[in-house]
Amino acid sequence: MKSWLICIDDTDDIGTKGTGEIAEEIASLLSEHKVQLCWVTRHQLFVHPDIPYTSHNSAMCFQLESRASLAEIKQVAVAHLLEQSAPASDPGLAIIALDTEFDRQALIDFGLATKKEVKTKEQAYDLAERLGVDLTEHGGTGQGVIGALAGLGLRLYGHDGRVKGQINLGQEECEEGIAISVAELLERTGLGMVINLEGEVLDLSETVHLSQKVKAIYCRHQFALLVYQHEQRWCNALKKHLKAY
Repeated sequence: MKSWLICIDDTDDIGTKGTGEIAEEIASLLSEHKVQLCWVTRHQLFVHPDIPYTSHNSAMCFQLESRASLAEIKQVAVAHLLEQSAPASDPGLAIIALDTEFDRQALIDFGLATKKEVKTKEQAYDLAERLGVDLTEHGGTGQGVIGALAGLGLRLYGHDGRVKGQINLGQEECEEGIAISVAELLERTGLGMVINLEGEVLDLSETVHLSQKVKAIYCRHQFALLVYQHEQRWCNALKKHLKAY
């Protein structure tokens, strides 16, 4: 089994299937065991007039454990991209084997830089070639290769990204929300920890109040629930708190 990081960007258009959904579908197609968790992380990139994007300019990344070769993985991913991407989109695909030797810091630095400045396709392809990243474009201008490469770096960074989808342990059906121990929350969701805004990890015995929409983040190389203190109890983070990820 080899470990891979796969990232896609710029596959959608207004009113079409989102990039995150397409990433989840590719992860499902590639998963050898359907019980395997292939959580997709959304990585926010720089929003600028010179950068075309549909709504948020974000890349979608997931990790895959597979016996398949690079060629086999790429064949499945490309076929699905071509089938599902919007006609007006500019899809990019980036794949790297985590078991190989490469300059991780260079990839992380590229990802972090792409959150605050405009990068070019030439810069992306030059770095991909140097690091051994399989980087390809699949329609339109191919501008999505920039975000796809950046997404790999941001996932490697380990302190960036929101998990695609929402967590519902019953709080959405309960107007006042639900109270749950950290231990039970982790067991039921598969998350690695519950962490507060100050970076402190909550003890397993502590109680968290969940209400409305609950989203997980990627922090300290783990999938985690971010919480804040409100009226002397721990509550799931609000949208304004999640913006940091």
